[in-house]
Amino acid sequence: MEAVKQGASVNDTEKATTAVLAAIAGAREESAPFRHWRLSGVWPAEVARDLEHLPLAVAAMTYDQGRREENNAVRAYMDPARQAEVPACRMVAESLQDPRTVAAFEALCDVDLSGTFLRVEFAQDVEGFWLEPHTDIGVKRFTMLVPVSSGPEAAGWGTDLYADPMGPPQRLPFEANSATIFVPADDTWHGFERRPIEGVRRSLIVNYVGAEWRARHELCFPDRPVG
Repeated sequence: MEAVKQGASVNDTEKATTAVLAAIAGAREESAPFRHWRLSGVWPAEVARDLEHLPLAVAAMTYDQGRREENNAVRAYMDPARQAEVPACRMVAESLQDPRTVAAFEALCDVDLSGTFLRVEFAQDVEGFWLEPHTDIGVKRFTMLVPVSSGPEAAGWGTDLYADPMGPPQRLPFEANSATIFVPADDTWHGFERRPIEGVRRSLIVNYVGAEWRARHELCFPDRPVG
């Protein structure tokens, strides 16, 4: 644990940022069922490995409503305290806060993120988890979903995309250190059809949110908007 508390070096953070920028440059745009982009190799291999093995206990959750807010009290974020404890979290947060990364996302998605705040949730989903088809709330200006778990048992754990909430799902691949990006809108329906989860489905949910976001404890840098 002592090594964890030493923190990430400037060189490590720059390496992480360089990897993110390269992943954005190689993004593949998809049009169905709505416009989104797929990235691979988002962070260096050692960062991806550390994310999969974060020293974070799996909280007891209920899955009655098919909504993440059902478990708001026990959700985990890359807040300043967690960044201070875990170098991988610090590298991820700094790489996504970096003005070069923000500018690259803006150019890729034709979106204005100036004045928004970075929010990164570390989700750990277990057997019984499901999400109803939904669109992200308007205060979320950008969404990126990043699988963290690896191994053959994780292959079928991808997020489901929909053309409409009643339509059949288009299942994304669940590949560690890949990502799917979309700009939240009234047609960006996504969810997670109930299916077996043997183990823990670990992923990052990355958002840039508007200044009106009230839950400041969830933000990576509560006093530092991007841009």
